[in-house]
Amino acid sequence: MAHEDLGSGVGGGDVDVEHRYTLPRRRVLGSFTAMLKPFRAVIPLCLFLTGASRPLPVDPDTRAWWATTAALSGDAMAGRDTGSAAYERAATMVAARFAAAGLAPAGENGSYFQRVPMQALSIEQATVRIDSRPLRFLHDIMANPYPSMPTRFDAAIAYRGYCAAGTLGDVRGKVVICHGTHRAGLPTDADRAAAVKTAGAMALVTIADPGFAVEPPRWPFAYARTVWLRGSAPEAPGIARFILNADALGRMIAGAGHDAAQLIAAGSAGARLPAFDTPGRFRADFRLAERAISAPNVLARLPGTDAALAAQTIVLSAHLDGYGPGEPVAGDRIYNGTLDDAAYVALLIRLAERRHQSGFRRPVVFAAFTGEEKGLLGARWFVAHPTVPIADIAADINLDQLRPIFPLRLLTVHALTDTTLGDDARAVAAGMQIAVQPDPEPERNLLRRADQWPFLQAGIPATAFVFGYRPGTESERIYRRWYKTGYHKPQDDLDQPIDWQAAADFNRFFYTLAARVADQPTAPAWKPGSPLRAAPS
Repeated sequence: MAHEDLGSGVGGGDVDVEHRYTLPRRRVLGSFTAMLKPFRAVIPLCLFLTGASRPLPVDPDTRAWWATTAALSGDAMAGRDTGSAAYERAATMVAARFAAAGLAPAGENGSYFQRVPMQALSIEQATVRIDSRPLRFLHDIMANPYPSMPTRFDAAIAYRGYCAAGTLGDVRGKVVICHGTHRAGLPTDADRAAAVKTAGAMALVTIADPGFAVEPPRWPFAYARTVWLRGSAPEAPGIARFILNADALGRMIAGAGHDAAQLIAAGSAGARLPAFDTPGRFRADFRLAERAISAPNVLARLPGTDAALAAQTIVLSAHLDGYGPGEPVAGDRIYNGTLDDAAYVALLIRLAERRHQSGFRRPVVFAAFTGEEKGLLGARWFVAHPTVPIADIAADINLDQLRPIFPLRLLTVHALTDTTLGDDARAVAAGMQIAVQPDPEPERNLLRRADQWPFLQAGIPATAFVFGYRPGTESERIYRRWYKTGYHKPQDDLDQPIDWQAAADFNRFFYTLAARVADQPTAPAWKPGSPLRAAPS
């Protein structure tokens, strides 16, 4: 699942690979069957190794799913960063598994691949200090690079509370500190950026609010990097933007006569905040590097069995990319991305293997997208350059944001009341004694942070899921802890606790839902009056 911030961060990634996959159709299946042989050998080994420290699932289907997850997200895959050699290896493996399961190529030039061209801008080196007091980049402060970003700063500092428009006073040429908040009635991130830019500031430093309990700030960041689709322009903020660890505020405002801990507590509570200038200066130097990268979407097709429904393709999607190598956490620098999202690419593979060329009534495209963590780039590219006619895509069911770490008794269904996919999900869940709910935390913006969103923007019914919990329960505690300690961290790996029954339950839910949607007489449709029908960007 993509982070809501604009960029990701220093380091990370292998060398670029610009392969062109143009195997003739008659050679595709044979070639990938041969390529699959080494993966067949390594998968049992992966399963054995991941079972060293805890019991593995008992049922064969869940064991097979987890073995594929292990092959995709073990350290040998180095976190599958977009544009890296490790990602290319993972993509080749997924294509080989799709081929072995009898799926036809659905990419470009008779292949399983659709190459997505991108540009990447990274902060390769950073020095940040307040006077002589250092701020540790990625740990205390983070920047989202953009092409016209200044590489040297030496500016006065102004603290301006929530940074509402019209309250900033004279901040021209200054670095402005604003308290980030998600509270209704206070400025949003976009509001703060617009106000500070309009006031003529040099940069905006947003304090990552530790009081935002539904998705607490996570430090360190893996690296500082912005990636965008080649031929388009990255978002141009017009002002340099930084994210500040609340623990570092004291060093930013030293000598100003204000207690940093009290400011953080007041800002997290939505209380009144002061406005003041500080005696220190913000000094920073950055070295930027821009390069062209690319990575493939992996696309495969299971033909339908009903000719009358041939123009109603169902897309089943998950994202193959992770973060890759990055800033170490507890000595571990590989951001494996096991649950985000290798496990659910593995579930696509498992469904293909279970069907083994036995089609549904409607055709189904299995899509392992690239660049999700960099801004849903692979899904956006596919929707803009579909390898099947866009008018023939009837729906997308996306797998992301899934954490089988506590019992599955409640399922959040994105766009639950917007399309008939919500009705299908509700019916399948009811048959399994699972309750469903709409998103209880819309302030997190999860609907727009995963690969279902480009489909919804294109007017295509789409849905995705999150394991739900009742407030105050042990399940909530486990969920919150994972977002603090596992999300976009090296700890999202094969050693993390998994509730095997919950994993098996969701996998069965997905198998049943995919069959229901692909086999039922009527195609997925929008509900009247849905506000997502013409979804904004």
